[in-house]
Amino acid sequence: MARSRPLRILGIEGTAWAASAAVFETTDPTRRTDDERVEIYTDAYEPDSGGIHPREAAEHMHESIPEVVAQARETAREWADERGGDDAIDAVAFSRGPGLGPCLRIVATAARATAQRFDVPLVGVNHMVAHLEIGRHRSEFASPVCLNASGANAHILGYRNGRYRVLGETMDTGVGNAIDKFTRHLGWSHPGGPKVEARAKGGEFLDLPYVVKGMDFSFSGIMSAAKQAVDSGEAVEDVCFGLQEHVFAMLTEVSERALSLTGSGQLVLGGGVAQNERLREMLASMCEQRGAEFYAPEPRFLRDNAGMIAVLGAKMYEAGDTIAIEDSRIDSNFRPDQVPVTWREEEDWTADGDSVRLGTSSRDDSVRLGNDSRDDSVRLGNDSRDDSVRLGNDSRDDSVRLGNDSRDDSVRLGNDSRNKSAHVDALQGAEATVTIEDGTVTKRRNPRVYRHERLDSRLRRERTRLEARLTSQARRVGVPTPILEDVDPERGLLVFERVGDADLRDDPAERHVRAVARHLATIHDAGFVHGDPTTRNVRIERAASDDRRYLIDFGLGYFTDDPEDYAMDLHVFDQSLTGTADDSESLIAAAREAYRTASSAPEPVLDSLREIEGRGRYQ
Repeated sequence: MARSRPLRILGIEGTAWAASAAVFETTDPTRRTDDERVEIYTDAYEPDSGGIHPREAAEHMHESIPEVVAQARETAREWADERGGDDAIDAVAFSRGPGLGPCLRIVATAARATAQRFDVPLVGVNHMVAHLEIGRHRSEFASPVCLNASGANAHILGYRNGRYRVLGETMDTGVGNAIDKFTRHLGWSHPGGPKVEARAKGGEFLDLPYVVKGMDFSFSGIMSAAKQAVDSGEAVEDVCFGLQEHVFAMLTEVSERALSLTGSGQLVLGGGVAQNERLREMLASMCEQRGAEFYAPEPRFLRDNAGMIAVLGAKMYEAGDTIAIEDSRIDSNFRPDQVPVTWREEEDWTADGDSVRLGTSSRDDSVRLGNDSRDDSVRLGNDSRDDSVRLGNDSRDDSVRLGNDSRDDSVRLGNDSRNKSAHVDALQGAEATVTIEDGTVTKRRNPRVYRHERLDSRLRRERTRLEARLTSQARRVGVPTPILEDVDPERGLLVFERVGDADLRDDPAERHVRAVARHLATIHDAGFVHGDPTTRNVRIERAASDDRRYLIDFGLGYFTDDPEDYAMDLHVFDQSLTGTADDSESLIAAAREAYRTASSAPEPVLDSLREIEGRGRYQ
């Protein structure tokens, strides 16, 4: 809602290395406006060697935060004088976490003092939510999936029922920290990411480990392999090239999986690692191939900065989400899913239904460069108002489709509830195109243009073989799966019978969830995992006479006897319930109970699950 005079928020950021302050002025904090402005002042800490030293970073904050805050305050006063001398600032927003405790405490102290001096409210901002909200604000997307790729963190977020839900995340270390560990092994100074990016430009592809489990991922194995490769004489340029191709492909793959799970057609990128040109290129290519929209803010809003703190602070202030001084303690492990999202409407989830189809769009097939997002074109390039990257269709429509207009009557995977006719139809899944005709499902793992050809060919071939083998193996041990009719690993092709009339995502009833947990216990007892048991990869038969649940898409599965691998299956299922079901907590509890009852050895698995749940927490 437009205000009679501009709102002015002073933001302060200092979670790790960037001592930053900013002032944000807007007439309507709920949306991006043509007259809004942001001025950011940052003094970055740069260690002489190695990574970030917490004590040195805190000393830097102690010296620099007062200086950047003074600069931001002066700008706020100048802007106020332009308006006739109104109040310089309306509130002070600061990063409460996550981050380094000593740095956060200095920032919080400065924020409290400034708020008290000007007698204005205090707003406590989650640093990671600010990374995604600045992208959502500037893209003007309605409700995107968000990839945060920063130093200490890496996760995929989707909005549902008043909170940002973690759909997937790193299971060991943040992407930036992982790269820094590799570069410290080489004796390079912090930050290592830009140095890897520069050296990779002269490199060639090198095979390295690639670990994706559902929408979670791990960097420890690939970093160890990269260090060993350098030590064994591989060219540093080749290792850097291979490192980028694998790490960023993992992040892009899980982003596409999140788009598929939620049905969203919009992706926003945030975090300091998002400045990497190759990562942005991969995500843009994936979205273009998928028919989705992609947005990455300009670099000043990607690295740690107080501008994003001030922008989210303005939204929170407008919603009345302020904090008393006595309640403003910092939280170095402040997860984004702990934040009540008071400034948004409580839509059911990031998107409702499948927004990506295959065919010919009746709206507009053009691809243009550089046009404003308010036209009807598909565009890739710079918004006329900033240096952002955007890809997609008209921002006034949340559904981005390749093909059939949403008004058609075709049947998608599992029967559209509006029409039961058996027309040929196609659906873009997480990594494959699925076509359905006369009771047969044909799945094609088409080349993913964002991945290096050698990596893509290997993954498509391996996953097709595993899916065929494990789908049949699951049937042999009593778990309902579709009958495999044909397979061609070299082409990434599988043909199945059609099963079920809906995804579990469409009807996550407790009886279905319990049945899935029992199915997982059965295949674990048989010595293998599904690998990606999300609510999109379970088909249900809702007819009263055939209340069955089928596990599909075993492409990430493998044979194992490790309880931790079984626990990861449960963790992936839990996360998908959190992202797609209303009463996820009770459903997860029901799944635990059913698994415990059905498994021959549940305790080691459930113990491992508890360890996993504590592992993806800002280390």
